[in-house]
Amino acid sequence: MVSLSLGGLLLRFLLGGLAVVACTVVAKKLGEKAGGIFAAFPAVYLAALLTIGLDFHGGQLITHSIMLSKGAIFGMAINILVAILAGYLLPKIGWKKGILHAMACWFTVSIIVVFITSH
Repeated sequence: MVSLSLGGLLLRFLLGGLAVVACTVVAKKLGEKAGGIFAAFPAVYLAALLTIGLDFHGGQLITHSIMLSKGAIFGMAINILVAILAGYLLPKIGWKKGILHAMACWFTVSIIVVFITSH
């Protein structure tokens, strides 16, 4: 298991939290569509990419950056699928059930992708 520095974890937490706050402000000021577009900002990916420099150096940093970026491609594709699914389900079955179904889909697809790509 890879150990992470406390500073790296705190920076990830702050960047992710700030992205959520900014998304909420944009949605309230400019409307839901603008907020939704801003919510697609890959804050977690960028926070992880920026902070792996605290935990790795040299060749390890390059290797981990490449692995993180490859994983982000899969993650962002899954997020697109889930956003489309949520956009369909929420008006049909309500927001509570729609979110639950969309998150279950995200979890299932993510686990399948992890198993396929790790072997």
